[in-house]
Amino acid sequence: MFGNDFENKNILIVGASSGVGAALAQELAQAGANLYTVSRRQPEGFASHHLSLDLSAADFTLTHLPAKLHGIAYCAGSITLKPFQRLKREDLMKDHQINVLAAISVLQQSQAALKAAEKSSVVLFGTVAAQTGMGFHASIATAKAALIGLTRSLAAEWASQGTRLNLIEPSLTDTPLAAALLSSPEKREAAAKRHPLGKIGTAHDLAATAAFLLSEKAAWITGQTIGVDGGLGTLRPI
Repeated sequence: MFGNDFENKNILIVGASSGVGAALAQELAQAGANLYTVSRRQPEGFASHHLSLDLSAADFTLTHLPAKLHGIAYCAGSITLKPFQRLKREDLMKDHQINVLAAISVLQQSQAALKAAEKSSVVLFGTVAAQTGMGFHASIATAKAALIGLTRSLAAEWASQGTRLNLIEPSLTDTPLAAALLSSPEKREAAAKRHPLGKIGTAHDLAATAAFLLSEKAAWITGQTIGVDGGLGTLRPI
């Protein structure tokens, strides 16, 4: 599918041990990429230069980056769903740390390597709830909405160094992070019916879009927010 787009290219995947990050890592490994991974535990099923790291920590250092980095996919995330009046400062700070501040730290520490590659790409993950109002999503929607501004600002700032940035906004996806929301056949059926396409997203749905954005086939795409959400964010079927 991607030809030699990823052959011997250095790609950093943050959150590679499960869900979307694992699916993306497996796809890129098969395409010949050299993978650098960050997660709490060692990913399985593919080879990578791995750094075990807790992204909820206020400070961390990426000690295993190559001199040239051709792509980054920041797949780590959280999901806090509570009524607004029950949200605590700790909930808000946790979502902001993992989804925004840790992503910013990764990008700051990687900028020189991205620039050295001359042509590079960054993919971040938001949520459909950032632009489509959904009850109980105030904390995660607030954090993920910050990524819209970050993506557009850095896409403009880093265009001159040859780095593209794009944001994927998924809806409910069948990953370990969403396990509690899809824990019964009834919940799965109800979730699928909320989407115009009548199905729940899979990790591979998102990984395929991320791989495309990281590849040279997306060489003229930057600063975009792309919904991979079964139509939930924009469609209201008759």
